[in-house]
Amino acid sequence: MKQLAPTAFALVLAGCQDMPLETEAADTVVKTPTNENLRLVRGYRSTDDDCQITGETAFTVDFLDDAADLVSCPEGSSAAQSLVDMYGARQVAETGGYAVYSVPRR
Repeated sequence: MKQLAPTAFALVLAGCQDMPLETEAADTVVKTPTNENLRLVRGYRSTDDDCQITGETAFTVDFLDDAADLVSCPEGSSAAQSLVDMYGARQVAETGGYAVYSVPRR
């Protein structure tokens, strides 16, 4: 019986690894988007900004520019539209629910 306990525990842990990240708040479940193509660093305009500075990965390397910031926003979000309206951001890619923008530095 003692030999089964570690095996059963390992199986339970293995099953948890493929579960999506979720948070529960008052009868709603909010799924946190994940994307292995992007390295999201921090909020672009503030710490809680939906648009985030995006670091270098194999996917983003061709979009990096020393005269612009690379920023990723959830596709179709008002935060993404405000980047275009306020900063003249240009969309350069889409991946996993995110739109990737090049934002010129002024």
